Amino acid sequence: MARRLALVSGANRGIGLEIAIALAREGCDLVMTARDAKSLAQAARKIEKLGVTVLSQTCDVRSPESVDGLFARVRSLHRPLDFLINNAGIAHPNRTVAELPYPTWIEVIDTNLTGMFLVTQAALAVMKRGSTIVNNLSVAAECVFPGSAAYNASKHGALGLTDTLREELRPKGIRVIALLPGATDTDIWTTLWPQAPRHKMMSARAVAQAVVNALLLPPNAVVEKLVLRPAAGTL
Repeated sequence: MARRLALVSGANRGIGLEIAIALAREGCDLVMTARDAKSLAQAARKIEKLGVTVLSQTCDVRSPESVDGLFARVRSLHRPLDFLINNAGIAHPNRTVAELPYPTWIEVIDTNLTGMFLVTQAALAVMKRGSTIVNNLSVAAECVFPGSAAYNASKHGALGLTDTLREELRPKGIRVIALLPGATDTDIWTTLWPQAPRHKMMSARAVAQAVVNALLLPPNAVVEKLVLRPAAGTL
C-alpha cells in the first residue's frame, strides 16, 4: 500500500478516522474530508505524524458543488485514486414513520445515499484498474430497525447502489466492497440510541483493521461483502 492514495469521507472521527489511521500505517497517502473543519484539521495533523502526505478538504457530500470542489483538489495531485472509502453518514433520533419530520428524512437520505453517489461518480474519473471502493453501510442495509426509517432506507438503497457498482466496475478491474458493521462504539449512537451499552460494542479500530485486511488481499481474492458483528451474546 505504500505511496498509494486513498480518499476517506467522514474522516474526522469514528470509523472513518480509524480507517484513515490504519491506511496511513500501511504507508498510504490520504485525502481526508468531512464537514467540520476544526475536527478534520485535528485529525489530519494526527495522521501527518505517521509520515504520510495528507490533503484535508472540507466537503458536504450532499452538495454537487462541494464534491466538485473536493475533486478539483484531488485532480491537482496528478495521481490516480487507489482507494475510495465512502464513510460519511448520519443517523436520526428514534421516530416512527408517522412522526418522522420530512427535513430529517431528506437530510439522512441525501447524506447516506445521494452523497455516496456523488462522491463515487466524481471519483471514478480518477480511478483505474486495480483500485477499490469500500462503502460503509451498516448492518441496517440488510436489517430493519423500527424507529429508523430514514436510516434503514438510506442504507438499503446504498447497498443496492454498491451491488450495482460492483457489476458495472467488474469488467474495469475496480473492486467494490460493501462494509456492514454491526454495533460499533462511535458517536452515531448519541443520535440513534443514547443509552446504548457501548461497552458491548465493537471498536472502530477493529472495523478499520478488517477493512485494511480486505484491501491487502491479492487481486484474485475479492471480498464483496464484509459483515462484522460484536461477539455472540454481547449485543
